[in-house]
Formats: sequence, structure tokens, C-alpha cells
Amino acid sequence: MSAGQFLLNAFSIFLIDLLLAGDNALVIAMAVRSLSARERRIGTVCGAAVAVVLRVVLTFVASRLLAVPYVQLAGGLLIIWIALKVLIDASNPPEAARAAKRFWQAIWYIVVADLTMSTDNILAIAGASKGNLGLIVFGLAASIPFVVLSANLLAKLMDRFPATIYLGAAILGRVGTEMILTDPVTVRLLHASDTVRYIAEAAVVVALVIAGKLMCRKPAC
Repeated sequence: MSAGQFLLNAFSIFLIDLLLAGDNALVIAMAVRSLSARERRIGTVCGAAVAVVLRVVLTFVASRLLAVPYVQLAGGLLIIWIALKVLIDASNPPEAARAAKRFWQAIWYIVVADLTMSTDNILAIAGASKGNLGLIVFGLAASIPFVVLSANLLAKLMDRFPATIYLGAAILGRVGTEMILTDPVTVRLLHASDTVRYIAEAAVVVALVIAGKLMCRKPAC
């Protein structure tokens, strides 16, 4: 492969990851929101970096990834849990004694949620890279600064405008429900139509917002 072709393919992978990384940046922002500013930066970088390393490995088995039962189901449940936990955290000030626990918990949320949400990224990158490990590493690594910057900006936006927490939770609720309903096991059992999926997504979003309102006792909420 010529240097020009390598760079062109690497740029294609970079663009693919940026275009499909919006949900990933949002879940990272939600996961690190309760951390201090310094821990937030470190947690975002570490979580995104670990997720990218694992994505490089998973890209080589991308053709089978979506067919593995329970992967999207577990990921969807985790994402809905993250959305609910952020709404709960919004009603209570963070406890300094649990800072270390919150930090590693945020890293775990980022890695697992990023991987389970990234099947579309992985499949697209697998096609664009044509199996070239150098291209996969370059393209994914180059996208880290964008995802980290986006996640930090979203987290700061939530700090300044607490109402946006509900919007973020609603988006994650929709994404999580979609993942659950498109898991091979769920598809085989329910055979849900598009209309049923839309209704289920709307129901989960409404339930999350109502639960957040009931749990959040601060005036800013």
C-alpha cells in the first residue's frame, strides 16, 4: 500500500469515527460529570484510550460482534443505568470520601458503554481499513482528542445548565432502549416492529425524566 493510499484510508477511518462518535462523547460526559475537574479530564482520557485499544482488538472480529447474543442487551441496560445514576447524582452533592470509587466507576462505565455502543464504528472501520492494523490504530487514536474535547465540553455545559442533564439522559435512554431491542435475543423473542421500538424508546425516555424529577430535590433541577 502506497503512503498516499495509507493516509487516504486513515483519513477515512478518522472521519467515520468522528461522525459516529456523538453518542460515545455524550455517555463519557454523563459518566464523568460527578468527578472533580482534574479527575474528569484524567477519567475522560483514560476511559477513551482504553476503549480505543479494546476497539482495535474487536475490529478484527467485527463481522461476528453484532451476532453475539446479550452484547447489545447488556450495553443498553448499562447505558440506561448510567442515565438514571446521573439524574440521581444531580440531586445529591458528591461525597469526598467516595471520590476514588466514583473515579474508577466512571472509567468502567466509559469503557463498557463505549464498546457496546461502538458496533457501528467497528464495522465501518473494519471495512475501511481492509484489515490493516496500522490504519485501525492510526484512525482510532486520531479521534481520541475530538471525543475527549467533546465530552469535556458537554460535561461543562451540564454544570452550567443543569436542565441539559435531562436532555442527555433522554438521549441515552433512547440509545439504550434501541440497543436492547436490536439484540439478537430480543429480536428473536419479541419480533418488535419499528412502531413498537419507537413507543418503547419514548416510554423509557419519559420514565427516566419522571424518575429524575422525583429524585432531584435541588432547586436547580
